[in-house]
Amino acid sequence: MVKVLKLSFAFMAIVSLISSCGGSKETSAGTGWEYNNQEWGGFEKLDYEGQITGPNLVPIEGGTFMMGQTLEDVTFEWNNVPRRVTVSSFYMDETEVTNILYKEYLYWTKKTYKSYPGVYVEALPDTLVWREELSYNEPFVETYLRHPSFDLYPVVGVNWLQAKKFSKWRSNRVNEMILIKRGIINPSPEQTDKENFDTDAYLAGQYTPNVRKNLPDLATGGERQVRFEDGIVLPEYRLPTEAEWEYAALALQGNQAASKDELITDKRWFPWDGNTARYKVRDKYQGKLLANYKRGRGDYMGMAGALNDRGHITVDVHSNYPNDFGLYNMAGNVSEWTEDVYRVMTSLTLRDSENHDLNPFRGNEYKELILDEDGKPVEKDSLGYLRERVVENEEVAGRENYKKGDVKNYRDGDDGIVGYEYGKYTLISDKARVIKGGSWADRLFWLSPGTRRYLDEDKSSKTVGFRNAMTRVGGPSGNEDSSGNQFKKRKEVKRRY
Repeated sequence: MVKVLKLSFAFMAIVSLISSCGGSKETSAGTGWEYNNQEWGGFEKLDYEGQITGPNLVPIEGGTFMMGQTLEDVTFEWNNVPRRVTVSSFYMDETEVTNILYKEYLYWTKKTYKSYPGVYVEALPDTLVWREELSYNEPFVETYLRHPSFDLYPVVGVNWLQAKKFSKWRSNRVNEMILIKRGIINPSPEQTDKENFDTDAYLAGQYTPNVRKNLPDLATGGERQVRFEDGIVLPEYRLPTEAEWEYAALALQGNQAASKDELITDKRWFPWDGNTARYKVRDKYQGKLLANYKRGRGDYMGMAGALNDRGHITVDVHSNYPNDFGLYNMAGNVSEWTEDVYRVMTSLTLRDSENHDLNPFRGNEYKELILDEDGKPVEKDSLGYLRERVVENEEVAGRENYKKGDVKNYRDGDDGIVGYEYGKYTLISDKARVIKGGSWADRLFWLSPGTRRYLDEDKSSKTVGFRNAMTRVGGPSGNEDSSGNQFKKRKEVKRRY
């Protein structure tokens, strides 16, 4: 009897396989109507393979962690009380944005916006950040951005607003190249002024590319351009939130128990194990520094003939070991911009935050496209971007989940809850943005991912750069491979000295 049952199951499996190979159509489980068939209306259901990983990005599997101060607060600022939060999966740049990549952006901007030279001027980094009254740093003013010797060094002198515009440009160039490589559009290197590829404008039908072969339109039998629902274009490159940045820097998955249970065996003060910044394994690198930082007063790189972190200022973005997520220089080299508006995180400011422990973020400014009377986006602006506006408070009246369009200063003391009011109790404004990671000019304390400082969004520094992040769409574990492994731990990459 058992053998008969086994044979029956085997026969059924073979029949099922033959049936599936015969091109059977998928139908709706709710209505019974057939998908992807023009005769049945042409409703499309994609066999989606999952989000691809954009250039220079590394997948970061999300999870819960203890965000906040990990070292003794030697500055006595008490601005980052530890609290448990969860971060959704996302992508992060393997390295800081380099001079060569930013120069590519400047080149494109100057070449494209011929009628608006001010756009290029506004994008230029402030190279004068290298000047100091009692230091001879004038050579860096002329060479750090422009000379090829520094091409793979992190760009500095870029303020938060400039970094945001760069991120938008990068998003558009990556998505344009995706469409080119898929054979949907042809390259258009001679784009000018408002007639340049912008992802949102293209999806809204306000940019007409040089089409090579559009997608088939099952509803009409003709063809159509790519839609957002096709899952072809990527989400935007953007600045990481403070929580994302801190989570990615700690890379606690490297200390996960061998059993792969929900257990982290050891905490971390830095993006590596241990309480020092020295390499401990007994090999030729033993005792070498693991990051580019200022070791002591007047000591930026060690002694001639035995240089340590090999960086009198910044270093090549691929210097030093990557952390357990595969990210380079999440401590030292340059501090990095994050998306967040800076506020002191104390027990008082956190008392009402229990409902904000998933992807915590301060800085939301809800925007919507400006629409015409037909409900379509109005004509794009002179730079080729769709026009947006901040949601008016009156428009969200009656909602339960948010009450204002601009909530950067939500419950920060302006309402008298904790006594936090600009100009009265503090000089921190809505323009203050969080920077993380420590730099080549900082002591070891600032290299801990839990430390935080701020800089106004319209200011720049020789010690501050940035890297991009990208939202993960769909499931948190990434695209399965044949073995079922997802978001695999990256192989160790040898340190470059």
